[in-house]
Amino acid sequence: MKKASKLLVLLLALAMVFSFAACGSSDEGSDKAADEGINLAILYEQDDSMINNYSLIAVNPDAPFADADGNPVSDVVINTVGAEALINWMLSEEGKDLISEYGYEEYNEYLFYLIEDGPSSDAEIPRATEETKTIRMSTTTSVNDSGLLAYLLPAFEEKYGYTVEVASAGTGKAIAAAKDGNADLILVHAKDQEEAFINEGFGLKLDGFDTERLTFMYNYFVLVGPKDDPAGCKDAANVKEAFQLIADGEYTFVSRGDNSGTHTKEISLWNEDLGITVDAESVANYEWYQYSNAGMGACLTMAEEKGAYILSDKATFLTFQANKGVME
Repeated sequence: MKKASKLLVLLLALAMVFSFAACGSSDEGSDKAADEGINLAILYEQDDSMINNYSLIAVNPDAPFADADGNPVSDVVINTVGAEALINWMLSEEGKDLISEYGYEEYNEYLFYLIEDGPSSDAEIPRATEETKTIRMSTTTSVNDSGLLAYLLPAFEEKYGYTVEVASAGTGKAIAAAKDGNADLILVHAKDQEEAFINEGFGLKLDGFDTERLTFMYNYFVLVGPKDDPAGCKDAANVKEAFQLIADGEYTFVSRGDNSGTHTKEISLWNEDLGITVDAESVANYEWYQYSNAGMGACLTMAEEKGAYILSDKATFLTFQANKGVME
């Protein structure tokens, strides 16, 4: 009887040891998974062709606004006072300081940089009135998904009494919204489209500035992909060679496909012989090329799920990485 009791105690003790060991292994595995986070990583960056400039443009209240069918629209109301107030504040010492410091505390890296000798303002900024308090900003998902505006705008709104309504889409759609009369200013990053917007009469030159297009900050586009980098992009001599490696191996690539600034930049990095343009038909025969027509955050999520390569602005990717792939 005593031997049986001793044996039972021994068996129970061994069971507890194995139980604790199993729990320890599970916790260790969970911790390891948490440390690993997402599978995407930056593989190539800061190539000279990957600079990503951002511009502010006020919308001209006398622009040739038209509806979706191209018919002239005459009852558009543009809040020029509000747009000017926001632009002057963003280009003031206070606004620039907030922009330049954004991200460092959380990511230990600056997400946006101010252009040296770029536009600046020391203009007096009026407080909002009932007529001017709502400002409509049309911008890119790259700016919005980075978290910059959520960080920046409350300081302006609290100090001057305005409310900024932000609508984000790819640069092409963001500009189109302004051309429809649905924005008072735009914040975008595609030079050719910005210049066309101005040449068509939609841009307004504000007092104190030499041009309608106020290019004031930048960051970098980055080539992102699976950490094991099957295409070998990390060893490429330049970013265009990295893109060629992806195409040669037909590795899955997620494209914004939305005529955004990021999409436009991506198109410029493929070998011209591939014939890839902003037209979806140009990639219809490339099974490895995923044409998404979605915003930056959604496309990063898609690339993570597919183990794909993707071009992103660095600010949005770092936000995506810090949030372990969760984009609101």
